[in-house]
Amino acid sequence: MIFQSIDYLLFFSGLLCLYFWLPVRGQNGLLLVAGAVFYGWIHPWFLGLNGTIALIDWACARGMEGAPSPTRRKVFLGISLTANLLSLALFKYLGFFTTNVSAVLTAMGLMTEPWVLQLMLPVGLSFFTFQNISYAVDVYRGQQPACRSLLEYATFATYFPQRLAGPIERANRMLPQYRAKRRPTLEVVRSGIVLALWGLFQKMVIADSASILANKVFLIRDASFPVIWGGVIAYGVQIYADFSGYTAIARGCSRILGIELCANFNHPYVAQSPSDFWRRWHMSLSRWFKDYIYIPLGGSRGGYWKTKQNLMLVFMISGLWHGAGWNFILWGTFHGLLICTWPWFARVVPLLGEAGGKAGMVFRVVFTFAIMHVGRLFFREHDLGMIWQHLTLNPLAASLAEWRVGVGMAAEAVLYGLPLTLLYPLVDHWKWLLPTDDPRLQTWRWTVYQMLLAALLVFGIAVLRSPETGDFIYFQF
Repeated sequence: MIFQSIDYLLFFSGLLCLYFWLPVRGQNGLLLVAGAVFYGWIHPWFLGLNGTIALIDWACARGMEGAPSPTRRKVFLGISLTANLLSLALFKYLGFFTTNVSAVLTAMGLMTEPWVLQLMLPVGLSFFTFQNISYAVDVYRGQQPACRSLLEYATFATYFPQRLAGPIERANRMLPQYRAKRRPTLEVVRSGIVLALWGLFQKMVIADSASILANKVFLIRDASFPVIWGGVIAYGVQIYADFSGYTAIARGCSRILGIELCANFNHPYVAQSPSDFWRRWHMSLSRWFKDYIYIPLGGSRGGYWKTKQNLMLVFMISGLWHGAGWNFILWGTFHGLLICTWPWFARVVPLLGEAGGKAGMVFRVVFTFAIMHVGRLFFREHDLGMIWQHLTLNPLAASLAEWRVGVGMAAEAVLYGLPLTLLYPLVDHWKWLLPTDDPRLQTWRWTVYQMLLAALLVFGIAVLRSPETGDFIYFQF
């Protein structure tokens, strides 16, 4: 089931008709059933895999907490990690592995015909796996008590608003919310509705419109320099609005249900360096890699070269997390190299550091935006030969007409993305739109502001929505 559908609207409305009348256990049970319906709407057989993994994680966490020795705790942790990583390996990476092994054996003359074994990837498996792993590791470390209620843990593992594409939540944030009675308040519901509408606007108006430009460009096999990079910028607008839109809808719907999800974006396209960008983009994943990969590897405690090695490993693993393909490995390697070498470039080019005042800040924002979109090319184009072809294009070989098309396309994409800058502060950063106890939220003045903003978003969706739409990009991960 997808958010931008009548099916989901009816599903969520029906859920609300029952949800707030129930006690805590009843609310959790209803959320569990809703998660099964939402996730199993198209492929119900995926529910068996998710249910089995969740049951293993819950049981292993209970075993770790009651284990008489550290060795026994490690055994339970190993079982949990094996179950999660094995499912990810089988469904996400088996095809990639068999394809490459087959290609090598064929090239060596040990096989006459290449073969491939590929299983259908359950939607959102990577998000599900990482969230489960964080719970198991936190229990093992003693940072999180094992959840005694299977119902509460199953609700946490299958919570439908963030089940398919995050944000990747932690048990210590979510489990206490499932244990409390959720009661609706007008202020919180209004805020959730506006946030969900903002997410729908991002997806249906901005992302889907930009995708038309990007998809047309990447179907051209001999695109010129300005055209291909105009398409890359369009894709940059698309993927930001698409992923941020999903997160906003998830957070808005969850807020209406009385459960608060963490923010996942903070204006990434005004970042002034690659490291600043990754502090603003997909923040829940960045925190996950820091806490469960980077710091366990030693973080920055092992000296200069050890730190660089750890950063490279984190980004290469991040590339593989995003997809089983050489382009994703290249994407991760590229960003790892950027992070590792940026301090050196900042010393050589002072404007990349903190020099230049406001003009220097603008330069850093523009330069970071441009260099991060080189990575967008690796992310969007799966064919390594085409990536090399695009990177080696000569800008001087393009005609004036091609430059007009490319620049016009980039300008159109940026125009689509303007609401990301103009409306975002109104939706999620102004104090009166957040679910707080501020008494101003209960006044007619602020109620009218919210209603006007909601009406503006509904009007924008109805009038400006793209004629073409599709699944959220991050569903493939």
